[in-house]
Amino acid sequence: MIMEKKQKKVQLTDEELIKRFQEGDLWAFEEIVNRYRNRLTNFVFRYINDQREAEDLVQDTFLKLYQNKHAYKEIAKFSTWIYTIAANLAKTLLRKRKTRKLMFFSQLGPEDKDLDLPADDITSQQMVEGQFDEKIIQEAIAKLPEHFRIAIILRDVQELSYEEICNIIGKPIGTVKSRINRARLRLQKELANL
Repeated sequence: MIMEKKQKKVQLTDEELIKRFQEGDLWAFEEIVNRYRNRLTNFVFRYINDQREAEDLVQDTFLKLYQNKHAYKEIAKFSTWIYTIAANLAKTLLRKRKTRKLMFFSQLGPEDKDLDLPADDITSQQMVEGQFDEKIIQEAIAKLPEHFRIAIILRDVQELSYEEICNIIGKPIGTVKSRINRARLRLQKELANL
């Protein structure tokens, strides 16, 4: 009987889970975390290019969900709502990074400005095989402008619908499709130059 009840709960939709969580069912929150933790971490990591910070942001996303569970209304898909929270937290982090970098470099003296940058060379073996490992693809995605990066990650990595992406980034479908296509072209060009 207990196993039957647990199996039935697992088959609930996201919207049914959030409704149960809003009614006080903590198992429903745990199930939401289990369903979305890896997907959100993957999305945020690809967006900000830092695994540790991505994990922290996903924790913050779930904390916001927990604290604001009643803010969700079933006018949009739950997945759209939670991705929007994660995307907004990631955008805030990127803005803070830019501010920190500007402040850091403006405080350097002339003798401090000679910085050794790590080499981005790929091995000849990788070039011969013509294969791109995950790190190279992530680096290429990280080079995209932010508005292209979020669109392509949501579509090609997270496999969200165009409608969901429109709701997450707040742009019309034509803009979303254009950004995805332009991002794909830039990625192809970047990877072809390796």
